[in-house]
Amino acid sequence: MNQRFKRVVNFYGEEGFQKIREANILVAGLGGVGSHCASALARSGIGSLVLVDFDSITESSLNRNAVVGHEWLNKSKAEALATTLTSLCPDTECIPVQLFITEETIKTSEYLKNSKLIVDAIDSVNPKTQLLQYCAQNKIKVFSSMGAAGKRDSTLIKTGDISETTNCPLARMVRRFLKRRGVATGISCVWSTEGAVKPLPPDTTEPRLECRGRVRNTLPSLITMPGIFGYTLAQLVLDSIVEN
Repeated sequence: MNQRFKRVVNFYGEEGFQKIREANILVAGLGGVGSHCASALARSGIGSLVLVDFDSITESSLNRNAVVGHEWLNKSKAEALATTLTSLCPDTECIPVQLFITEETIKTSEYLKNSKLIVDAIDSVNPKTQLLQYCAQNKIKVFSSMGAAGKRDSTLIKTGDISETTNCPLARMVRRFLKRRGVATGISCVWSTEGAVKPLPPDTTEPRLECRGRVRNTLPSLITMPGIFGYTLAQLVLDSIVEN
């Protein structure tokens, strides 16, 4: 047994750890939440990670990223995280996919079509809801992060079904979108009932890709809550793998 995973084996047992080693996970959205989740999964010995994001590393995002450094500025988030995690966790296969998720790209991406377990850490409403709808309608197990930005109180973090989410504007929008499409339950979520600090006007100095759609306000955010959300998602994923 690789000694770096000795404590994981102690926790889950040989059989449980073998399930972790054989697991293939797709993480969509590689910002604060997604990078921490992917890092925790790789550190825990997950066999293969497909890392999906269309965006590039910006200087203002470095305060929330789990492992990526300054040398990756203006380069692909997916490539940056895959390369860094491969160096840190060579036992995990990390596959970068630079992709903007839409109804069309979901249908054409072999990685998405072949995934059996997906982590949703996307912060844009349309790609997020379209991915969740796809997972629900195709019975793909998915673990989804709601809004972590602008919050600081870790004692108010909750986990549960999408139908149980409260006091989270992002979760409210996601529920409304999914309900119109016949999806009301079956999506495991991490959310917080804490009220977020007020958003700021859009940052005109930030790079913006046209596929993002509308210009969005700036959401103040620390590393702490996105990190806790990401690690909570990773724990839900690991438990799900071992228990099934």
